[in-house]
Amino acid sequence: MLLGFSLLYVGAVLCLNGLWLLGRIGDREIWVINVFSGFVTLLIALQLAFGPDADPESVKGAALLLLFTFTYFWVAFNRFNGSDGRGLGWFSLFVSITAVPVAVDALMHAQTPWGLWLGLCWVAWSGLWLLFFILLALQKPIVRLTGAVAVAEGVLTGWLPGYLLLNGLIR
Repeated sequence: MLLGFSLLYVGAVLCLNGLWLLGRIGDREIWVINVFSGFVTLLIALQLAFGPDADPESVKGAALLLLFTFTYFWVAFNRFNGSDGRGLGWFSLFVSITAVPVAVDALMHAQTPWGLWLGLCWVAWSGLWLLFFILLALQKPIVRLTGAVAVAEGVLTGWLPGYLLLNGLIR
């Protein structure tokens, strides 16, 4: 259930950050969803890592979820300090590289359609973080591409699976 909860807000923040990159949401308000989603994923990660049912697998899940959390907080922070985002871009490269073996592992061990979907989500997220690296750290003019990919991934890797998990339609 926690996975569905977190994915729902991952979907929301990815969609809205994509719309922000596409010029549909202003700089002064995009921080709200980033801070909220950051706190949602932070609380879930803390429960996974330190809750009464914590085990090595849940701690691993918490560590990976915190990659998202930190990204959202950094986006929000950059809206307050006027940063050009290069530091976030380099962090995005770290996360993109980290997500590759996570995706490979998930795909190699997928035994259900959901497991396969989750592995493909990690592939997609790795690609999106790579786009953020190229956009922010290398300062290449791919803002529209990055925004469109963020919206699409928000729906397909966050919002939709989160909703389906919360409603018991996939397990």
